[in-house]
Amino acid sequence: MRNPEFTKETILKKSGALFNTNGYKATSISEITDATGFTKGAIYRHFESKDELERETLAYLSSILFQRLGEVIKTEKTAGDKLRTIFKFFESYISNPPLKGGCPLLNAAIEADDAHPGLRKEALKTLAMLRESLIRILQKGIEYHQIKPDIDKNFYAALIIATLEGGIMMSKLEGNDNDIRNMIEHLRAQLSQIEI
Repeated sequence: MRNPEFTKETILKKSGALFNTNGYKATSISEITDATGFTKGAIYRHFESKDELERETLAYLSSILFQRLGEVIKTEKTAGDKLRTIFKFFESYISNPPLKGGCPLLNAAIEADDAHPGLRKEALKTLAMLRESLIRILQKGIEYHQIKPDIDKNFYAALIIATLEGGIMMSKLEGNDNDIRNMIEHLRAQLSQIEI
């Protein structure tokens, strides 16, 4: 008899690779059964519908992203160094993506329109977590006199996310690192303007 936790984890892991590479709507349950070796019945014992599987898979991929991001920034001492490490982490998405298929937030956001409200809601949760993490780093930087106190934290968090995700999208589309590298240089210059 299979372990239900192991089965669910396997489904999320294999579905994540398929959804993040081929797209949420383009990936069929049959492809997931082929990848996992489980029957449709086994998949539907753990997930009520494909929509639920998509949402939970995005949450799973996002948790991996945040865990890996947390690992690389936890050793940094200053807010500026934490932010530069985040920039470098996102720069690797083209040549060495931490998750197969690239950034799960970007991939889900592209598909998450009004016809897929569940996936959109989960993508918004991921975006909110990323935004709050950046705001928290900026706030700590202000508290420890590393970042200028009069900055608009919400603006800078949005600027960082939009610049990184836009750079990833353009570089991925063009098949090279040029745009993401240019965007990161821009972010580094912006950061130097708000550091004390």
